[in-house]
Amino acid sequence: MKQKLFALLERDYEEMIDIRRYLHQNPELSFQEIKTAAYIVNFYKQLGIEVKSGVGGNGVVAKIKGEKPGKTVALRADFDALPIQEETNLPYKSLFPGVMHACGHDGHTATLLILGKVLHELRTELEGEYVLIHQHAEELAPGGAIEMIKDGCLEGVDVIYGTHLWASLPYGAIHYRTGPIMAAADRFEVVIKGYGGHGAQPHKTKDAIVIGSQLVINLQQIVSRRVDPIESAVLTIGGFVADNAFNVIADSAKIWGTVRSFNEDVRDLLEEEIGRITKGTCIAADCDFDLKYERGYPAVVNHRDETEFLARCAKEIPENTEIQIANPDMTGEDFAYYLQHVKGTFFFTGAMPENVEKPYPHHHPKFDINEKSMLAAAKTLGLAALKSQD
Repeated sequence: MKQKLFALLERDYEEMIDIRRYLHQNPELSFQEIKTAAYIVNFYKQLGIEVKSGVGGNGVVAKIKGEKPGKTVALRADFDALPIQEETNLPYKSLFPGVMHACGHDGHTATLLILGKVLHELRTELEGEYVLIHQHAEELAPGGAIEMIKDGCLEGVDVIYGTHLWASLPYGAIHYRTGPIMAAADRFEVVIKGYGGHGAQPHKTKDAIVIGSQLVINLQQIVSRRVDPIESAVLTIGGFVADNAFNVIADSAKIWGTVRSFNEDVRDLLEEEIGRITKGTCIAADCDFDLKYERGYPAVVNHRDETEFLARCAKEIPENTEIQIANPDMTGEDFAYYLQHVKGTFFFTGAMPENVEKPYPHHHPKFDINEKSMLAAAKTLGLAALKSQD
């Protein structure tokens, strides 16, 4: 069965490339993926595969039933794009200004579509059922996963697998990890409410820029002085705006940023400390403030048995030449929600473009992937799905 799976995936590899390039040319932003969802539905309908649209919003779920009893295995791919103006010279670059597949979700979708096609072709020899989850809105919290789960996409599922084509890893790499592999991703925004005035009369004002600057410095002490050094955390200020004329003291200032962590206790501490320090800084300056803290995706926490099983499967695939334990990554992923409901694992598949000294990172306007990574991902996911029946 393994050899049949691999042979059929190799046969349809060119179609996988064509799908990826079509999707790359036609990206859609999170929660706006109407045409992409319709494309996915049409692909499965033409093959006679059971498919449901509108799952939790724009999500799509296809199901393939083997003729023998067995477990229900879910495989997930996301399909939204980013608000980025593409700057590549690819012949299949985005046709839509300001929207780009700059994270590899086009490749994820093409991988799962062709894997679904192959599993359907093998259905008379398969055990169990295969649930293909095509998820919308991974890039923008609250994300699509949580609503798709509420809408029943995991009902009856015994195990779930997912991968991310990772352009910073060389082609042939499979990086996996038991426990936390990607971080919880939160955001915050503070508005300092000072008292503006003439730049020549600072004693009559409450300078929102000075107060905000002090707050930025104070917040940077949270990770270094409040978080246990054995734990990992990041607090990044992403923006500071107080736009005025040269001779005006700012009446208000807006500061925003992101917080990343793996441990829920650390996550709670970070939120608490941001509130405490913001309040204290503003009390000292005798000014008011508004603070908004939004929790994003939780950490992606892989299950041990399923992760070790995936690693064993990966070693059976010739394309996978660098199989190793990954370092935890501070980027976030709403695959985390699936793992809170069902056992499974999420891993990285090396997708570094060929003949480049330094690949462009994810979310960069010149981002690209090595398309051969899609075949490696399809074989790895497909073999794990089949062997989960053993």
